Amino acid sequence: MTSSSLAAKSVQLLSPNGEIKLLINDDDSRPNYQIEFSQQKVIAPSQLGMEFKNAESLSEGFEIKEVVRNSVDTWWQLPWGERQDVQDKHNEVAITFAAKRNSTNRYLVRFRAFDDGIGFRYEVPKQQGLLADIEITNELTQFSLADAEQATAWWIPARGWNRYEYTYRTTALSDIDRVHTPFTYKLKSGVHLSIHEAALVDYAAMTLDQRRPGLFKADLTPWSDGVLVKTKAGFKTPWRTIQISKDAVGLLNSNLILNLNEPNKLGDVSWVEPGKYVGIWWGMHVGENTWASGKKHGATTSETKRYMDFAAKYGFQGVLVEGWNIGWDGEWFNNGDLFHFSDSFDDFDLKAVTDYGKHKNVQLIGHHETSGSVSNYRDQMSDAYALYQQHGVKQIKTGYVADGGNIKRIDEGGIVRKEWHDGQFMVAEYLHSVTEAAKHKISINTHEPIKATGLRRTYPNWIAREGARGQEFNAWGTPPNPPEHTAILPFTRLLAGPMDFTPGIFDMSFNGLGDKSNRPQTTLAKQLALYVVLYSPIQMAADLPRNYVAKLDAFQFIVDVPTDWQESKAIAGEVGDYVVFARHEREGDDWYLGALTDENARNITIKLDFLAEGKTYQAQIYRDGEKAEWKHNPYDLVIEEKSVTANDELSLRLATSGGTAIRFKALK
Repeated sequence: MTSSSLAAKSVQLLSPNGEIKLLINDDDSRPNYQIEFSQQKVIAPSQLGMEFKNAESLSEGFEIKEVVRNSVDTWWQLPWGERQDVQDKHNEVAITFAAKRNSTNRYLVRFRAFDDGIGFRYEVPKQQGLLADIEITNELTQFSLADAEQATAWWIPARGWNRYEYTYRTTALSDIDRVHTPFTYKLKSGVHLSIHEAALVDYAAMTLDQRRPGLFKADLTPWSDGVLVKTKAGFKTPWRTIQISKDAVGLLNSNLILNLNEPNKLGDVSWVEPGKYVGIWWGMHVGENTWASGKKHGATTSETKRYMDFAAKYGFQGVLVEGWNIGWDGEWFNNGDLFHFSDSFDDFDLKAVTDYGKHKNVQLIGHHETSGSVSNYRDQMSDAYALYQQHGVKQIKTGYVADGGNIKRIDEGGIVRKEWHDGQFMVAEYLHSVTEAAKHKISINTHEPIKATGLRRTYPNWIAREGARGQEFNAWGTPPNPPEHTAILPFTRLLAGPMDFTPGIFDMSFNGLGDKSNRPQTTLAKQLALYVVLYSPIQMAADLPRNYVAKLDAFQFIVDVPTDWQESKAIAGEVGDYVVFARHEREGDDWYLGALTDENARNITIKLDFLAEGKTYQAQIYRDGEKAEWKHNPYDLVIEEKSVTANDELSLRLATSGGTAIRFKALK
């Protein structure tokens, strides 16, 4: 580590491989940064700073005062994940900016340059003018996109009623107003970038607002009173991140978001268990069952036992049960005060179900829907988690169904306020549920969540979350997810972390075939490929058990595929067109491959050089048949076996919205 005081107006930071060059300047006493990649400017000069409600701003009048450099090259391990070993190799510069005035006169920006991108954050120390409570009213951070005129972007709108659950748009940058992150775009040169944030704790989520063509500004989600962030002197912001790659595949192999998070704070997390589950869930979405009590009630003791029998027979770890607790009757949507998280409906016996599960070696996966009434949930949370722990429940799916700015918060005066899902208040509430659950050795799978920012490294019991348009939209969404949807998700939402998409629908015709009805717009082979392509440590077999029994040959891939990986490699793909992933099972020798395409059929040739040298594998291939196409013939599936080695290639034919799933079984 080196430190120096200087009068220079520019500081340079290189990535370890020298491909990324970051320049930090204080031109005209206005701090800014810019980025080059492979000698091409990708981020033009972009402003830094922030403004406060009752203090002078950190904007004009600041110059570089001190520079401290550091370099890191270490390895660390994920207790579960898409890989076990992660390299953290970066160069760092911490720059103190100072102003010639008596108060609010200094702040630090810490920059880290990795081979896969840049991260930077603000660190604002205690000082005259910032002694107690602080209210941030504007973060001035800009992302000025170079060569923006001919760039292509993949994005969803921010600050909308449906949170993150929108279909992705593929447009020119000029068509964008305000967007969520990860925000991914491609320059004319082929360089791909994705802007996001890491380690979002006690701060408002960052969306991006395009102020003029190509100039995006940090647009933090406000509190109900308009303040962006409420904090105290000595605070640090989340990391602002820019992942950079020469091609689309490089984004998929990035560890930047994880590397910018703090190490595990929970200690021994051997109780966090990746795995697969089935659930009393899809039946409600297709109208076969109800969450509410009555003749069609899904969450009954007998029905749960039936699902546990199915799970035990095919080796699934758990059974998710939704609709078991008091509160689902009546107008529960946006009325979460109805929910009681320790009281069951009369036809659901929690003890009987969990005792039966222990006998079958199948766990009950708990469910808590809040309908956005988080104050009601917080009041009951500790008791509800203790009840689950008493009965051996180790995972909980939480839900926060409510319009984006309609989260119910009761302030200290007893007044009800409405907050955004991604504002500072809810950032804290989501994390509170995770840390409270950890006290009971329970993992959390958050639905209607705040976006992922890599906190699974720090809190490994935050095992998954939703945060995008999932499978349920294929049951009743109008329109359902288009064929390109799962070819975009890996390059956008999944750059942030695992998603509980809930794949594996085998009955495509519950609303009829064709392209106008609500149904999965995929082939059967593509549903299998999702288990490899869309990473989650807890994968659901989402369909009804009878639909799997009707196609046991195809179901075998879901039975076999792991959810915890020694290594993962994206080996081909273009955003929104197609993607191919290979993953190596943890504590085993087998590899798995998933490939999927958009609405266009295509042929792909894949080198198998990811396999271990000198080994022979039995490739168990599940592929689209010759007549497969998603609209009218989604079930045409061919299952075949081939003997292969690392020196071989495979040609994959993907039907319209089709896929291929392969298990490479190592032969002894």
